Amino acid sequence: MQVFLNEFIHPKAVEYLTAHAEVVKDLEHLEQAEGMIVRGIRVNREIMERAPKLKVIARHGAGFDTIDVEAARERGIHVLNAPGANTVSVAEMIVARFLEMSWDLYKANVGLRRGSFHRIAPPDMLGTEVSGKTLGLIGMGRIHQCAANMLKAAFQVRVTGYDPFVTEEEARKRGIQKMDTVEKLLESSDLVSISIYLTEDTKNFIHGSMFDHFKKNAIFVNTARGGIVNEEDLYHALKEGKLRGAAFDVFASEPLRADSRLLELDNFSATPHIGGNTEEALYRTGMAVVENTLRVLRGEPAEGIIV
Repeated sequence: MQVFLNEFIHPKAVEYLTAHAEVVKDLEHLEQAEGMIVRGIRVNREIMERAPKLKVIARHGAGFDTIDVEAARERGIHVLNAPGANTVSVAEMIVARFLEMSWDLYKANVGLRRGSFHRIAPPDMLGTEVSGKTLGLIGMGRIHQCAANMLKAAFQVRVTGYDPFVTEEEARKRGIQKMDTVEKLLESSDLVSISIYLTEDTKNFIHGSMFDHFKKNAIFVNTARGGIVNEEDLYHALKEGKLRGAAFDVFASEPLRADSRLLELDNFSATPHIGGNTEEALYRTGMAVVENTLRVLRGEPAEGIIV
């Protein structure tokens, strides 16, 4: 069997795949490919038409917005992902970004490199503690539940959440107070994190006047998908001081261009989509997508099936 793969995944996963299948790397020659494993490559209808034998497309990660799921469904092609494999890594990053922005660590580091400080503990570098604050979660999935548990255990934060797919009773079981609207959540939260899938319904989910509902001292973290937050509106909100700061790992166009106006702001910190880029997460994700791809091709039950 042939499986397409030309992006980096954990070497152990590549080793496992090559022991059980022929790996092809040329996206222009998918005539014999029965499976595809992709990370950043967008798999559209045209690519599927080039692969008449294709049976499964595996997305290395939790999201699947880079795959035309409807086109796959029409052609009887399975689409799968690896939910949960990078949960701990992304949750740790959420915690790290809240600490980074609460203490202005990014600003302090850049300032030192530029020789901006002439004394210790500069008065304009006044941080704020995470301990005892209110955490607002937009989306109550695996990653957010893990991050909430970390922050509650270490910093005794109060946790609120908004998610139309989670009942109030279920939220309570997860230790989260459910909020009726995003606006109410924003108005009561010191720390805000968004972790939802990017769909047509969630594109620009946070935009415009919604930034008026953030607390002035709020910190906003996005480790999900860039398109769910309007970056132009975010820029203006940060510049106008509608919130203390923001740290994003994801952007509408990646990697974020060096000439982005967001990078001019000292209350904004950006990273190149590295939330799941740890040794542990890459191993778990790589092994999961390879194993489940092979299972589909062998006609065996597989995990992470979307269609």
